[in-house]
Order: sequence, then structure tokens, then C-alpha cells
Amino acid sequence: MRITQPRIAILTFLINRGEPTSIEQIHGHLAVGSCDLVTVYRCLAAFEGIGIVRRSFYHNGTSLYEINLGDTNRYHVVCKTTDRVVPIDPELTAELRQTIGKIEENLHAQGYTGVTHVAEFFGIAPAPNRGANVTVPTP
Repeated sequence: MRITQPRIAILTFLINRGEPTSIEQIHGHLAVGSCDLVTVYRCLAAFEGIGIVRRSFYHNGTSLYEINLGDTNRYHVVCKTTDRVVPIDPELTAELRQTIGKIEENLHAQGYTGVTHVAEFFGIAPAPNRGANVTVPTP
């Protein structure tokens, strides 16, 4: 891929944002006139294709993108009333990764290849926490 100013701006924004973000939000934070919405779509599709961004979704199906710097999958919960994206407690994330790993191993043992997954959590945050980061308690 060529290094272009729009690509640099999009990646910089995603790195600094640190949470899943819609294409419209990304476009809205770029310098006015730096690139059009179609360019953002194309860049994100290319980035996803080579694995430097990953896609998740809002409860209404809107795509969200976040930077993928080779760290472990991050899981989050999306508030259905505010669309706020809140990270899930790291201990629960580790447990979820273990469970998903077991499922993927089982699928590989059955002969499946190219196994991937998407795990999304949606809910309505408690009223006092709708604007703040919350920790999902361990059951």
C-alpha cells in the first residue's frame, strides 16, 4: 500500500481514539477537505483486508473499526441507548479468549480451516454509568 496523507490521518485517528469508531465518526474528525467519505470507506476496507484494523458492530448493524496492533482481541459492550463503547473487564476478556480458543481448537480438529469469530455484547448501561466507563462484574 502506498503511504498517503488520508491513510496516515485515518490510522493516526484510530490509534489515538483507542476504541471502536464508525466511518462517519472517523471522517468527521479528519481535517476538512483532507479526504471524502468514499476514501475513508476504501482505506478502511484495505486496512481490514491486510489486518491492521478490525471491524465490530453497533447493535443496529453499523460497522465500527479499531486499530489492530497485534495485541489480543479486545472485547467491549455497546450501550443500546447511548452507543457508548465500554471495554469489558480484562479478567473476563481473558476467560472469553480461553473459551473461544477451545472452540477454535475443536473446529480445527474437525477439519475446519480459516476459522474466525466475532463476539459482540450489547446492553443498556445502568443510568448512573451511561456516560462513564464501567466494569462488567464477574458472575
